[in-house]
Amino acid sequence: MLKKDHIVKSVAAGSIADELDIEPGDILLRINGNEIQDVFDYHYLVNDEFLELLILKPNGEEWELEIEKEYQEDLGIEFDEGLMDKYRTCRNKCIFCFIDQNPKDMRDTIYFKDDDSRLSFLQGNYITLTNMSDEDIDRIILYKLAPINISVHTTNKELRCKMLNNRFAGEALDKIKKLYENEIEMNSQIVLCKGYNDGKELDKSIEDLSQYIPYMRSLSVVPIGLTKYRDNLTQVEKFTKEDAIQVLKQIHSWQERIKEKHGSRFVFASDEWYITAGLPIPDADCYEGFGQIENGVGMVRSLIEEVQDYLEEVEGNTSARKISMATGKLAAPFIEELAKDVTTKYSNIEANVYAIENEFFGKDITVAGLLTGQDIIKQLKGKDLGEYLILPSVLLRDDEDVLLDDLRISDIERELGIKIRICKEDGKSFVETMVS
Repeated sequence: MLKKDHIVKSVAAGSIADELDIEPGDILLRINGNEIQDVFDYHYLVNDEFLELLILKPNGEEWELEIEKEYQEDLGIEFDEGLMDKYRTCRNKCIFCFIDQNPKDMRDTIYFKDDDSRLSFLQGNYITLTNMSDEDIDRIILYKLAPINISVHTTNKELRCKMLNNRFAGEALDKIKKLYENEIEMNSQIVLCKGYNDGKELDKSIEDLSQYIPYMRSLSVVPIGLTKYRDNLTQVEKFTKEDAIQVLKQIHSWQERIKEKHGSRFVFASDEWYITAGLPIPDADCYEGFGQIENGVGMVRSLIEEVQDYLEEVEGNTSARKISMATGKLAAPFIEELAKDVTTKYSNIEANVYAIENEFFGKDITVAGLLTGQDIIKQLKGKDLGEYLILPSVLLRDDEDVLLDDLRISDIERELGIKIRICKEDGKSFVETMVS
């Protein structure tokens, strides 16, 4: 018996596992004679065309199942533990960590800090590498797991130790070189903190990381998020408009130099820099496929393009109605302009856009994804919201209707006396949620 039981949670209907009568509650013991440490092993081993599975049934029977399939064809099994192992928690105490800036008495999962390379591969999470052993790196190289997303923050080893409050944080950067030498694709990010890793330190980091092109595919630069809950934490200043202009000047300069040498801009600024600086959001081609969109890089431009493209495809007639939309203060001006584009084509629709100020985390937090139900209720109570209120899907936990403060969509509907529609992050959903 393995130290870790890999218990089957569910089996996809019509899948290979379903045809072999593998059922929830069964335990996977071995694949081709190999014990399974975690999801890395599983994904690597099940790719083969010929498999021999050893399954332990709840009644104690062991089944040996021989499988012939297409290369990389999935078996259709989901396990109780998504990683088939325990999640690795972060050992750092970063000066910019958002989790440390949460108020007390929120649900436990809010305070969980992951720093797990397996989540980087499976879900796109960013990791600091401080939690990874040489064996972990060797397994990534062996299995060719890519891309690996790395939170670099600075390539100055001494400064990185200081910013992450981890004396091993500097030497962890050596793992990037090993991944590069073994042709493992990576993406990287820098959370910029005023007076720490900006200015000349930012120049150094961009230059150093660009040496790993083409396997280091991109670098995003995002500003630190500062909540009102920073008592007993390192004090970091907020970036001003003038600061944002300077950061963008640096990044644009590096984009030109790196593109001339490598054919790619490589380093990208998040949308927040442009909005803070009062500068236009760049055109779509400046984002080279929006590879860093999950870091807020090009998210506004992508939505604008998708809405405009979809509006060109539709007819533009619907019944008269009045609706409302709510979002964070950062995106509100763009959402308002896009709503006007929609109502220009659908002239029977009247739409009001409300910018919700984040009183829960503090007014300096302006993104929609960190809004709470209580702020939405407080600021929209008593307003004429029309037939329904549209909220962005980024407010919600995955596959649930719960916001950060544990209020549900039904709670907001009850308090405001209005039906709520959830809008996904793409342009088609934006238009259809307004008009359908």
